[in-house]
Amino acid sequence: MDVIVTVTRPQITTTVTRGAARLLIDLGYAPLAEVTLPNGRRADLMALSRKGHILILEVKSGLEDFRVDRKWHEYMPYCDAFAFAVAPEFPREILPDEPGLVVCDGFGGAVLREAPSVPLAGARRKALTIAFGRLAALRAAGGQGTLLEA
Repeated sequence: MDVIVTVTRPQITTTVTRGAARLLIDLGYAPLAEVTLPNGRRADLMALSRKGHILILEVKSGLEDFRVDRKWHEYMPYCDAFAFAVAPEFPREILPDEPGLVVCDGFGGAVLREAPSVPLAGARRKALTIAFGRLAALRAAGGQGTLLEA
């Protein structure tokens, strides 16, 4: 008897997010998941490099998720670089060429296209870095923080 396993969209999102976070750590970033930005948008992963570079990854669980969610441009004012994170079976040809692209499974990932870097203004970087650090500390202390107040 054949067994058909159906993987749900939330399961794909969780798996890709976990792999992307592991990849970011391997690349020297400190990632936080589910970060609400000052404009009200929620970044799936926001990460800070050792040099203060801010990267946002938007996880796409499938074709329909990408088609209905065209807000990725709204992340740009809050990061130096932006990329999509997708599962290996995602139809990558539908993604725009401008952002970076990483492919992830539950164990890690690979950078297929580097995210172009557009440096943040100094004042915005400082405010976001402080807010990121405070959010990380609150979460580490058991708080339920989600919002960057920059």
